[in-house]
Amino acid sequence: MKAISYARYGGPEVLELGEVDDPKVGPDAVLVKVRAAAVNPVDWKCREGYLDAILPAVFPVVPGWDVSGVVVQPGPAVPEFSVGDEVIGYVRADVLSGGTFAEYVAAPVRTLARKPGSMSFEEAAGLPLAGLTAHQMLSRVLGVQRGESVLVHAAAGGVGSIAVQLAVHLGARVIGTASERNHDFVRGLGGEPVSHGAGLAERVRELVPGGVDAVFDSVGGDTLRASVNLLAPEGRLASIADPEVVSLGGQYWFVRPDPRDLQHLSDLADQGVVTVHVSETFPLERAADAHRLNEEGRTRGKIVVRVSE
Repeated sequence: MKAISYARYGGPEVLELGEVDDPKVGPDAVLVKVRAAAVNPVDWKCREGYLDAILPAVFPVVPGWDVSGVVVQPGPAVPEFSVGDEVIGYVRADVLSGGTFAEYVAAPVRTLARKPGSMSFEEAAGLPLAGLTAHQMLSRVLGVQRGESVLVHAAAGGVGSIAVQLAVHLGARVIGTASERNHDFVRGLGGEPVSHGAGLAERVRELVPGGVDAVFDSVGGDTLRASVNLLAPEGRLASIADPEVVSLGGQYWFVRPDPRDLQHLSDLADQGVVTVHVSETFPLERAADAHRLNEEGRTRGKIVVRVSE
């Protein structure tokens, strides 16, 4: 099959379009014909070798964990899906090998849910990883409740934009950091935008003098450390970007596949609660350009690679 792959760690230039072996479908998996695959920061971090200590590579590696597509072959132990079903998935394995930037992917049933009928394949491809991260952080890690205040960093990004919508749906007051050009976008999601950078603490305290109940960090570094002083006395802090959060009294979270969570997100999308903004779409042969754009870290919403029509 046709796929993007890399045979060694490195920059976007190691990504090559070519033929790789068709994936084998295990008893608990389904073969999905890929329609679209979203790009996430973890994709280029894996490609650079930054996650080798926890996710070793079996070269050549086909990158990509997010997918939307159509089931073409269910495994013998999979009654949940049939040929022709439209699905979405966060297809993460314990090693880096067969990803979603390919014509087909063998997806364990534990990574899949039914695609939202209200979304295009491109929009739906951007929902799994970002949506699961936002949902699990808000509900399981931070435990956000109705009436609380939540500060979401990088609120216009892939994870942040969904986190804003989900937190609003939970009944929280949401403040989101974003560049000025994205303030109207954040307002449209239901959040109150504030500019990041110098003076952030003062801007947040003007809105919530007593401090926020929860901080959702996806930036790390100085932004994470500054967030400690923005919390209410019993406030909670969590990060998906920087393990240093643990030493600051918070929690670190790495998203995990969960078919019930993913179906919940799909249902919320069909109810109009969650939308995915696709900022740019690339053909498969330009996957390296999609990686480069994602690495710049200024994307509004999601970058998606279209694999097939």
